[in-house]
Amino acid sequence: MLKKTAVILCGGRGTRLGALGNKTPKALIKIQNYPIIWFIINELKRNNFNHFILPIGFKGSQIKRYIKNNKNFNKDNFDMVNTGINSTISERIYKIKKYIKSDYFLILNGDAIFNSDINKIYNSHLKSKAEMSFICCETKADFGTVGIKNNKIVDFQRNTNFDSVTAKVKKNYSGYVYSGMSIISKKILNENFVNKPNFEKDFYPHIIKKFFCKMSPIDGFWYAMDNMKDIHVINKKKQNKEMFNKIKNLKNKYLSHDK
Repeated sequence: MLKKTAVILCGGRGTRLGALGNKTPKALIKIQNYPIIWFIINELKRNNFNHFILPIGFKGSQIKRYIKNNKNFNKDNFDMVNTGINSTISERIYKIKKYIKSDYFLILNGDAIFNSDINKIYNSHLKSKAEMSFICCETKADFGTVGIKNNKIVDFQRNTNFDSVTAKVKKNYSGYVYSGMSIISKKILNENFVNKPNFEKDFYPHIIKKFFCKMSPIDGFWYAMDNMKDIHVINKKKQNKEMFNKIKNLKNKYLSHDK
């Protein structure tokens, strides 16, 4: 069977999680009684990914143990690589690039739950002959927004869902919300990136200038656990009933498939 690789970044310290992040890797934080990485791997399996690389670092032994003890995960499909506790993302990716088995691979963060037809995005990427596809999403603004239409204020909302922003300093410019997921040609990793302090901020602009890149929107939902507030909200139905139910339905779908 042809391998289709996904790289799940899960080696960070989770410093914004306080005491919880000091003892548990972020990818193992439980959402509705299941670790974030359980949701991620099941969604990727549903989208025909069959090879998973985990560049582990902080509390990496906990992640290894969890994967090895999960009877529904084929252990042969995992490469868990110790990339160091204090490594940058650039260094982690450099250390695992030799394990990538497909010409194009998915890279994503290990702290977000999503439900989307990534397989469709992947196939569209292959047809486009792009070297990189940024996968963009919708997210919720924590601040209030004043709605304006035809130069008149029409409403005020809090917690507005948005997928793009306009920039004051750039005319006719729209910036789309990046989900932290992208499909990348393996040959891009031949570029010099290992010493880039910030893989996305310092390396992606270079890629955009040198290679053909495209943007693909998520057709489902995406929810990142950046801090303790995000975790509490998604674990308590009364705080965000819509997203709570979406994740509950997703969880039940995975569980029924494993039976």
